[in-house]
Amino acid sequence: MASVSLTCTHKSNGMRPVHPGEILREDFLAPLGLSVNALSVALRVPATRLHEIVKERRAISPDTALRLARYFGGDAQSWLNLQSSFDLRRAELSGKGL
Repeated sequence: MASVSLTCTHKSNGMRPVHPGEILREDFLAPLGLSVNALSVALRVPATRLHEIVKERRAISPDTALRLARYFGGDAQSWLNLQSSFDLRRAELSGKGL
């Protein structure tokens, strides 16, 4: 599979934070016609873990980041950077009243 590069720029521009699960769902699974269950088998992780990620209810862990990077190409740090940027942006939005 071709190597994939994920980039994330953090700007406080008023845009909603984008969860890595949305990126996984919209930029990887949908274009490839790959189901969450099929990916979970390929990654050797519980399907519930990936379902929670693509439903934006669970964070990308280092273990999951490594597995996604090995499967899709690219590097695990990119997945973790997406998660970190999402978490920071969400914290900024929730802390505006500080």
